[in-house]
Amino acid sequence: MTVAELIAAERLPADYGEVVERTWAPLAEEIAGTKARVIGINGAQGSGKSTACKFLKRLLAERGLRAVTLALDDLYLTRAERQAMARDEHPLFATRGVPGTHDVALGEAILDALSAGRPASLPRFDKAADDRAGSVAVEPPVDVVLFEGWCVGAVPQPAPALRQPVNRLEAEEDPDGSWRREVNRRLATDYAELFGRIGWLVMLQVDGWEAVRANRARQERKLGAGPAVMGEPALDRFLMHYERLTRWQLQEMPGRADRVIAIGGDQRPL
Repeated sequence: MTVAELIAAERLPADYGEVVERTWAPLAEEIAGTKARVIGINGAQGSGKSTACKFLKRLLAERGLRAVTLALDDLYLTRAERQAMARDEHPLFATRGVPGTHDVALGEAILDALSAGRPASLPRFDKAADDRAGSVAVEPPVDVVLFEGWCVGAVPQPAPALRQPVNRLEAEEDPDGSWRREVNRRLATDYAELFGRIGWLVMLQVDGWEAVRANRARQERKLGAGPAVMGEPALDRFLMHYERLTRWQLQEMPGRADRVIAIGGDQRPL
């Protein structure tokens, strides 16, 4: 599929080719030049990570490199596993999203296999059903893994920053801070091991937390019908799970990412 065909398949405006030439093609050239096997693509919800990866995959192929995409979202624990966490650890772990709700060992095994030239099976997660939905087999060789996700490459917050809640959800449902401390602990331990496999980190930087809700609402509408598709009140509560870490990444990550790409309100790179 050519870039033009991909633009049509994604139902993007015809002038999106300018975005490809201005942003994604130079980024693909940089990625090809890094020789890194695992490229982290970080971006808040609705920042365009999936679209970026589709174009990067095509552009890297034009440069003789086979790329595959592993989405952090596809590593979510099953609904049953998260319900068990909610019962045994904290009720807020029932909701997918934060560190602690992914199968980190599976992610490590996949990245290690692909980096070593071995076959791998990439899981798929159905957000409309809020559960796992099969897998896709990938055979070698793979030159580049585009590892994308809303908190890919994140690091823990300083402990004092956890004391005060950032929203109503934390104030009312995590008053003692045990949930947010456990999320932070996971970032410092097994997630640090997972993200340590990233050789080059790209951040798609949205214009603040306020832009995230609008972008995520667009995503939700695209899901269509399903038992886990959210209305406005449910979406607001859902996003509160993400607010603390999203704000922290917007503050902290630009200073250490290998490439930062500003994303406008229309979800296009500026």
